[in-house]
Amino acid sequence: MTQQDRDRLVALKKAKKGLITQLQAAVEMGQSERHIRRLLVKLRTEGDQALVHQLRGRPSNRKLDEKVKKAAIGILSREVYSGFGPTLAAEYLAAQHHIKAGRETVRNWMIEAKLWRARKQSVEKIHQWRERRARRGELVQWDTSEHAWLEDRGPKLYLISMIDDATSHVHARFVMHDSTEENMRLLWSYLESYGRPISFYTDKASLFQTAPKVARDVTALPRDERDPLPPTQIGRALAELGIVWIAAHSPQAKGRIERSFQTDQDRLVKGLRVVQAKTLAEANSYLEKEFIPWWNQTLTVVPASTDDAHRSLGKEHSLPASLSYVEPRHVSNDYTIRFDGKIWQIAQSDIRAGLRGAVVRVEMRLNGSFAVRFGKRYLSATECQPRPKVAAERQHQKRKSAAPRAKSQWMKNFHLTSPEKTALSVIVKQAGVRGGKLIGKAGQKQPGQRRA
Repeated sequence: MTQQDRDRLVALKKAKKGLITQLQAAVEMGQSERHIRRLLVKLRTEGDQALVHQLRGRPSNRKLDEKVKKAAIGILSREVYSGFGPTLAAEYLAAQHHIKAGRETVRNWMIEAKLWRARKQSVEKIHQWRERRARRGELVQWDTSEHAWLEDRGPKLYLISMIDDATSHVHARFVMHDSTEENMRLLWSYLESYGRPISFYTDKASLFQTAPKVARDVTALPRDERDPLPPTQIGRALAELGIVWIAAHSPQAKGRIERSFQTDQDRLVKGLRVVQAKTLAEANSYLEKEFIPWWNQTLTVVPASTDDAHRSLGKEHSLPASLSYVEPRHVSNDYTIRFDGKIWQIAQSDIRAGLRGAVVRVEMRLNGSFAVRFGKRYLSATECQPRPKVAAERQHQKRKSAAPRAKSQWMKNFHLTSPEKTALSVIVKQAGVRGGKLIGKAGQKQPGQRRA
């Protein structure tokens, strides 16, 4: 029996005891009122096993063979059938290839094979009034308000708030940053105080929904044609706790919490000004001791049903594990994992068959602790201390004295331009110096020399 079956069993037993009506149980379970009466009869005879369908795990008797599906996709992938719609394709498959399949079956085959693009119906944006949920805990709206809550007396704060749709009961807290960690801390306190609601209703912020990354010059595909993206940390935590996440398509859709923020930005700001709150601790103290009690006593309404839809936390639910930063890691051949720039060694006593090369779940919890889980078992891991790198000492070698350089000859005979002058220069060089003076050119008098 799955967790969903257990949750449905709780609603069915409440209807059996008369705590809720059969119609309310049908709405919560997503079944008809007639089927609820049928399940109540089976509950008396078969016990809790009545909720488990007898065909679970068995293929449908009307399911077409996988070979027929592959043959149909192969035929429709031909160029001649390019642009065929599901209706026309089903007719040709039956008439030309003797493959009889329904129109919607062919449509699903073509969408799966990317041969057909589902068309999105256009609906006018009309924000109609919606009735409150009947029971407390059926739907809780969750959002963050950025405002100058302390005005100019202190740092910038964010107000994370949760408001019940049936009663307008508020659970809120001031934080320094609108981060995943702070939202998880508020969720933790809500679950410990009231239990698990059936669903949370939020906007499409990146904390709750993974945003697709698209280049600037590329047009993004419609939402129903994109490949499924991995959940965020909060989305994963809600799924592990059995809580449904519902995204609001506009601010008007979650108008209850938006209107509550308008009241907060008026009354709460003035109240914090009166008490001269200047820090985060003082703001939270006023919020928890004065403002929220006043709100829950004055502005809440009585739900249509007295039953509480919150569900208690079971043994299979672990808030420290679910409300943590989780990432998968591969185990190396030496039974180590790498996380946050560090190497962690798995204890030898926790090594099991199939662990080498497997994917483990690494949890960075809100209290700063570190946990590694393989399947349903937690493993002990210690940080490996890297060996210090010793810098190699440089050997200072003595430089050898350089040999004296020979005189450069590059200016030799640079001033000579003709063979006659070259021959004359040779004669002058051979003659040497007479009386400390050079013999000049033929027929010319040197300075200070007498003519014979």
